[in-house]
Amino acid sequence: MTGSNAKSMTADRREHLRTSMTTKVSVEQPGQGRVVVPTRDISDGGVFILVSEGELRLELGDVVNVQVQGLPGEAPVLEMVVVRKCSDGYGLKFAG
Repeated sequence: MTGSNAKSMTADRREHLRTSMTTKVSVEQPGQGRVVVPTRDISDGGVFILVSEGELRLELGDVVNVQVQGLPGEAPVLEMVVVRKCSDGYGLKFAG
């Protein structure tokens, strides 16, 4: 491939298409307690959560438990792994 197509594929190595989706999720990590934060987007592989400075301190590779809030019934608690750390939040990947 040549030109901008080659550059685009190199710059974006994501496996799954992202869909903008704002909802609330609870995120729990042992020793840090539980916080409820908004999402920015979701995909078949994971979710991006938005956090305020100091609200949640996670490192790459940390495992957290995540549960969608505000549904008619109780959502399952899913184990996720931190795979991206940005100034405005974290990229979480479904474990397993």
